[in-house]
Amino acid sequence: MTEQTTGRRVVTNIALSLDGHYAGPRDPQDMSWVMPYAHTDVARDHLTSLWEPATTALLGRVNAEGFLSFWPTVIGMAGADPRDVGFAKWLVDTDKVVLSATLGEAPWERTTIVDKPTAEAVAELRATEGGDILVLASASVIKALLAADMVDRLAMTVFPVFLGGGPRLFDDGLPSGRWELVSQTAGEHGTLALVYDRVR
Repeated sequence: MTEQTTGRRVVTNIALSLDGHYAGPRDPQDMSWVMPYAHTDVARDHLTSLWEPATTALLGRVNAEGFLSFWPTVIGMAGADPRDVGFAKWLVDTDKVVLSATLGEAPWERTTIVDKPTAEAVAELRATEGGDILVLASASVIKALLAADMVDRLAMTVFPVFLGGGPRLFDDGLPSGRWELVSQTAGEHGTLALVYDRVR
């Protein structure tokens, strides 16, 4: 049985290659390998199911700069998928927390910059009122939360491509524990969306 920990639920989402990497070996910022699969119904429906119950987006600085420069441009874009527009509007309107030791102030609306260790910042967020805290593809944040055993729901899309190297999400030394599969969906191009809940 899955039990909710005290406070708000921490939900993480990331795209992984079939050989277990979240970025390729040459340029960790190059996400072109994701694009053929990110526009599938499975990937879009997966993301929608995650952001709808969330009231806070949690990002690292690099991902914040990427997400918050691109997604607002989708609103009003001709021919945009309604699910993409929905996510873009949510991202603009929701409270955002960006973990950064280098940003002095937020260049985005409804954004708080926090310069604290990830686990400490998330513990404070969990103690506040609200819905899910959704970590959007920020691997450094997700890895720190996994190491601290603070992830309640682990969501991922697995894309059928080998990157042949690069950083991995699951490092050796993570706390042992069981996870319950709560959702699995396969779709176009072999895209697989998986959602696991931590069993405590």
